[in-house]
Amino acid sequence: MRAILPEKLHILAKNCPTPLYVVGGSVRDHLANLTPLSALARDWDICAPLSAERFVQAAQNSGFSVKAVYKNTGTVKLQDENGVDYEYSSFRSDRYVRGTHVPVEIFFTEDILLDARRRDFTANAVYYDIAADRFVDPLNGIDAIKDKRFTTVDRAEKVFGEDGLRLMRLARQAAQTGFYPDTECLRGATQNAALIADISPERIFSELTSILCADEKYGVTGGAYQGLKLLDKTNVLAFILPELHLGKDMLQRPDFHKYDVLEHSLRAVKYAQPNIRLAALLHDVGKPFCKLRDGNSYDHPVEGERIAKEILQRLKAPKKLTEHVCALVRWHMYDFDCQTNENKLRRFFVTNENILHDLLAIKQADFPLAPTIFPPRLPACGGIRFCKKCKWKTSLFV
Repeated sequence: MRAILPEKLHILAKNCPTPLYVVGGSVRDHLANLTPLSALARDWDICAPLSAERFVQAAQNSGFSVKAVYKNTGTVKLQDENGVDYEYSSFRSDRYVRGTHVPVEIFFTEDILLDARRRDFTANAVYYDIAADRFVDPLNGIDAIKDKRFTTVDRAEKVFGEDGLRLMRLARQAAQTGFYPDTECLRGATQNAALIADISPERIFSELTSILCADEKYGVTGGAYQGLKLLDKTNVLAFILPELHLGKDMLQRPDFHKYDVLEHSLRAVKYAQPNIRLAALLHDVGKPFCKLRDGNSYDHPVEGERIAKEILQRLKAPKKLTEHVCALVRWHMYDFDCQTNENKLRRFFVTNENILHDLLAIKQADFPLAPTIFPPRLPACGGIRFCKKCKWKTSLFV
């Protein structure tokens, strides 16, 4: 652990009048042999039984820039000369009222066990004493890390009942690390799924976006799919995306689909590249509505565009992203049977040039077992039916 710490932290530890600890994701990752694909993705959370005011003095004497101080929570945000961010928290214990998300009382303490019990999972409650070069493990988090297991720091019902955001954090961290919740943790999350309604749409969207790009943090294969499955298993998905969840157990034509509508949508995410996974998740969101209304899904691209827009506006997604996702949902079935004539295809290409590459990728994720006939970029000729120059003999839209 000593070798991966920035040198500035060693200097800071020497200047602190109490032991200074690294805690949370960076310690967990080191013990689990998880290396972030980007150096900037590493989280440097530090803590000590030291007030924010006294810590600020030590940080400034060590050459850090102090960006913000929150005395009520004992939190200090720092940055070193290389632009690396750090977050310090004084040892504390919190008291919540069920579903409030923010603690109603904060008690500062010198007891590392009390500080550990205010966290979420034991795997995130292992401390590394920088100066002493040793791990402190008050809740047996190292065993949980070895088992790739998420166990709550207290009764699971209490941990999730205190803060509904932990429901999303569980799925996101599972997706990123490949860990999985133990039985009690899973039960506690499921029992408290409704508390996700107390969390702001922006926070939910941020966590959902991180789940969809989970494999970009440590390179864990299939992480996005695992995170979404966990949201479904804990019933959180039914609260944040009820329109999509309607597709659970809704069977489709067996000659086209092996899975129900929801499972097919989650698997489309599994086969999609990160930048189109949100569109892959929502590409068939119109099917449940259409099947319940019409008994078939013929109009699902049109209705899906409308529903996807409603979902993304509800989650406060950026406007440009919303427009792009809705366009991909609207056109993901275009020319699926290769019957569109050449002139119409050419007009479509001109009108929708900005989404064509992503549209091809969505089509491939929608039908992943088909041969990958799409080129990485459009051929110079436009790729219509047959081109002697490009030697490409199929429609772009299959």
